[in-house]
Amino acid sequence: MEAASDTPFAVLGPDAVLDAVEATGRLSDARMLALNSYENRVWQVGIEEQEPVIAKFYRPGRWTDEQILEEHAFTQELADLEIPAVPPLVDDGGTTLFAHAGLRYALYPRRGGRAPDTGDPDTLLMLGRYLGRIHAVGASTAFATRPAFSVADFGHACREWLLSSDLIDPSVRETYEGVTADLLARIERDYPPLERFRSLRLHGDCHMGNVLLRDEIAHFVDFDDARSGPAIQDLWMMLSGERSDRVVQCLDLLEGYEEFMDFDPAELVLIEPLRTLRIIHHGAWIGRRWSDPAFPLAFPDFATPRFWSEHVLSLREQQSALAEAPLELPRF
Repeated sequence: MEAASDTPFAVLGPDAVLDAVEATGRLSDARMLALNSYENRVWQVGIEEQEPVIAKFYRPGRWTDEQILEEHAFTQELADLEIPAVPPLVDDGGTTLFAHAGLRYALYPRRGGRAPDTGDPDTLLMLGRYLGRIHAVGASTAFATRPAFSVADFGHACREWLLSSDLIDPSVRETYEGVTADLLARIERDYPPLERFRSLRLHGDCHMGNVLLRDEIAHFVDFDDARSGPAIQDLWMMLSGERSDRVVQCLDLLEGYEEFMDFDPAELVLIEPLRTLRIIHHGAWIGRRWSDPAFPLAFPDFATPRFWSEHVLSLREQQSALAEAPLELPRF
């Protein structure tokens, strides 16, 4: 699903946000803070004599009600097992998804914290344990309505959409077309299909910006991109730096991970294909949202030759990365 409106959040002024929160039976103290979010709109709203809540308004057309509720149920399932995900608040009738002014929204407890230090082995060990527990729950059943990661969705569909638009700078359009065609052909020819690996319910966008460390507890937030797929999708984005650095980081993560969940080392071969798909998808994601006024403000370079030359350079680097041997870990 994709939003039909070019300005889906035009009705979402401060009064509408406060009205939506108060429609759930909470009395706002009118203190509001817009939080950093592009896909959806997220506000911190003060509540009389209570902790503030986080109001998340979903982009129309992206997910169905059933898909949003599956995300809510997954995070609640994790929280019920004392895994520090952040599920939405539930009203007296058991409802987590509300509607106001034509927009769907959910309320969350506020969680603060700092980004984890990926250079600290003990932190990576802890994160691995939490991810192992998340994936053990994710393996217990399957999503009924949420889609799976696929080359078709994150690769071909994104590429074709961009090529059908006039957004790619003409100076690199032909290069973009050729490089992306080569990358997707290599992924499909030289790498095992994602469907060959065990599919789990995943966080889906598990970069360090979605992990908040507080009081030595890592809170996993924003399951908005939750999908089914191989475990490595939630692990590879926690790796950074040179190849030798990533090997050490991965060993630390998996040491904790395997206390709760077995890891198939054959999935390591998917790291660079998944990175490639993420880069292709990112360009199309901005393009598809370009008519939303928030996106030109957030990504001003997107409409310039500089963005597209750097984007194509990133894709060329992935051609080299796909030609290298997959990450290998000494103990596997």
